[in-house]
Amino acid sequence: MHAAPVRGRFIAAALLTATAFALPASPAFADYPEREVKIIVPFPAGGTADIAARVVAAELGKSWNKPVVVDNKAGAGGNVGSAEAARATPDGYTFLMGTVSTHAINQSVYAKLPYDPVKDFVPVTLVIPVPNILEVNPKFADKHGIRNVADLIKYLKANPDSVNMASTGNGTSTHLSGELFQSMTGTRMTHVPYKGSSPALTDVMAGQADLIFDNLPSSMGFIKAGKLRPLAVTTANRSPALPDVPTMAEAGVKGYEASSWFGLLAPAGTPPAIVEKVQRDVAAALQQEPVRAQLQAQGATPSGNTPAQFKQFMAQETVKWADVVKKSGAKVD
Repeated sequence: MHAAPVRGRFIAAALLTATAFALPASPAFADYPEREVKIIVPFPAGGTADIAARVVAAELGKSWNKPVVVDNKAGAGGNVGSAEAARATPDGYTFLMGTVSTHAINQSVYAKLPYDPVKDFVPVTLVIPVPNILEVNPKFADKHGIRNVADLIKYLKANPDSVNMASTGNGTSTHLSGELFQSMTGTRMTHVPYKGSSPALTDVMAGQADLIFDNLPSSMGFIKAGKLRPLAVTTANRSPALPDVPTMAEAGVKGYEASSWFGLLAPAGTPPAIVEKVQRDVAAALQQEPVRAQLQAQGATPSGNTPAQFKQFMAQETVKWADVVKKSGAKVD
């Protein structure tokens, strides 16, 4: 006569077990991270992607009480490091500091990529958008009487292909900013791609190259030291960090606008609970006054938006830069 109650207990136990398996997975990640976390930077140390990653790594390391390391994997305009991040185990212990190049430009300038910018990644958050800045070697500028953008255009038209334009790599925003400038001004320069901002800036300052359209944060210290001379920022508005430097439109190239950005992405399949936690923690770090002040002094604007907002932003940027590539005719074999 006790069969029914016993059977009922077995059914109840089975239901509880099934319910436990159906619960959201987030409690399983309550102790995340339990070990070292890596942020892959697809460019050399010293550039803006590296700066952004190291700021994020330092703040997350403090809040998590776990090491967060930056791993520079440069090559092929960001493609090498991005491909490695795409192949990483999606367990929340590897992230990529993606850029406008790796996730908005490269698919338009490279015939084939070793990763899919959309399918292989999950957006976490935009870290910083930054202006690019047209800057020249001071000795080169003084020798040829180049005081502003108008002087530069005049010199380029009189001396086509004689000026070496450095960039941080084929297909990067610094490359495309220069290509757009040439297409809009009817000028021609010789493009010299480097494997990142640091070696490119070193050669511009040494006079091995004449000018560059660099990301402002990686150039700010050299501008302040007088080792590089800024002519114009590439954004629609002036940078608060360099209020006396005109925009490209103000300098005479009407309709010109280009900028860069850097954001955190995870390999596709990374648990949503981890993505959401990392986004919240990065956003909180970027709102700390010392962090904001540090980034703003270098010409960057702290963001920290949601994964959905970052995804929409990247989609819009991909369309915008595809148009820039089309106008400039830039391609990388």
